[in-house]
Amino acid sequence: MTGHGLRPATAVLTVAAVRRAEAAAMAELPEGALMQRAATALAVVAGSMLREICGRVTGSRVVLLVGAGDNGGDALYAGARLAARGARVDALLVADRHHVGGADALRRNGGRVQVVALGDLVAAELVARADLVVDGILGIGGRGALREPAAWLAAVARETDVAVLAVDLPSGVDADTGAVADADAVVHADRTVAFGCLKAGLLLGDGALRTGELAVVDIGLSFDDVATSELVVRIDDDSAAPLLAGPGARDDKYTRGVVGVSAGSEAYPGAAVLATAGARHGLAGYVRYAGHAHEQVVAHWPDVVARPGRVADAGRTQCWVVGSGRGLDEDARGAVLDAAALDVPLLLDADALTLMADDADVRAAVVARSGVTVLTPHAGEFARLAGVPVGEDRVAAVRSLAADLGAVVLLKGSATVVAAPDGHAYVAASAPPELATAGSGDVLAGLLGSLLAHHEAHAPLDPARAALLAAVAAHVHGAAGAVAADDGRTVTALDVAAALPAAVARVRRSSPE
Repeated sequence: MTGHGLRPATAVLTVAAVRRAEAAAMAELPEGALMQRAATALAVVAGSMLREICGRVTGSRVVLLVGAGDNGGDALYAGARLAARGARVDALLVADRHHVGGADALRRNGGRVQVVALGDLVAAELVARADLVVDGILGIGGRGALREPAAWLAAVARETDVAVLAVDLPSGVDADTGAVADADAVVHADRTVAFGCLKAGLLLGDGALRTGELAVVDIGLSFDDVATSELVVRIDDDSAAPLLAGPGARDDKYTRGVVGVSAGSEAYPGAAVLATAGARHGLAGYVRYAGHAHEQVVAHWPDVVARPGRVADAGRTQCWVVGSGRGLDEDARGAVLDAAALDVPLLLDADALTLMADDADVRAAVVARSGVTVLTPHAGEFARLAGVPVGEDRVAAVRSLAADLGAVVLLKGSATVVAAPDGHAYVAASAPPELATAGSGDVLAGLLGSLLAHHEAHAPLDPARAALLAAVAAHVHGAAGAVAADDGRTVTALDVAAALPAAVARVRRSSPE
């Protein structure tokens, strides 16, 4: 892949951008070459799945669900390759037209092609007894729920628990948002082969729950002309590792960055303990704490310099993290305003976001800042800040709020979306379900503040760089959740914090020598 220096595994493109790239490639390549590349990749993945399921390709039973578009053609040509290797391949045509060349290729290699109507029991039996079903019903341009008989056959596959491989995107999922119009009329894939790049619908919303394992293959598309507004970058270990480099031989605790934390309260001292736990395991060399839970913080983390008092009196830092469990009283309000007045990166979480949403003066002070501001809402806090719910298009919603507030916005979720005011956007999709536990967000806030402080100590941050670091922090936080949940263990926020060193080490190991 060329353009933006991205790898297929990290580039998330809109349907419009993918369509332009496909048209440009087809204009340069021999007719049908792009489809043949996709079909070859699809056949390789299908063959791998068949070997996992039944130990072989020869003699296996493959059913293709074929729609009217190019995805159906990809499936038919891939089926022809599998049939040539000895698989029994049946193509069930569920639309009023199909790719004729692909169907002819399948027949030439011994495959069977038949038109299916709703209630066709022979077709249902083929699906139910298959070793592998290939979903080639709808492509990235598909909208809305599956129609009959496709919806019925997808339900048969789901109810009989047959393995399903989706072509580019599970049919019934919106490629740009992950929205599913009808939960009963959508394909549930065990694996999805994405061609050229990722689509947001594979990572976000209900679509992420239907995608299964992801395989992304490069088919030679170029994305040189993709605008920032059409691109989201998915963070993985390879892209995160360079931003998590360890200290150098000449570093000391100050050159590594100093992060300040004002979290917790007399009512919620645990938030302070969790936020400082995250900060300790980031890249900063020094953690300062200012707030009412200083005794609890020191009791847990004697390396944190913790004292009561105001943010403004805590000493020099390269970033402040304010809000987790801090409360909504005048003292908490003062902490936000004090930190907003400093010319260093500021991360606002939890109660600080509520103050910003409810207090016009706090909001104005934050929006007027010259330094980098990072906001880390969950969906409810996002709605209070934006005045509207997140909606189905999480990327567009986050970009809009970031532009309106002039801040980096990190929207927490099973897949975390981050955007800078200029539209640069990222997604971190590494979080396991176990991260849905009280206090997990406090750990993330501290971790991110630590990364911001470290990088600010080396060079002043701009919002786009801060957005990238926010996504990296979310990725590491997700990796820590996976480490903590290893072997099926139950997980608390303290477990996530304790797993951060191992998660950072794992990501660092992915960096090229």
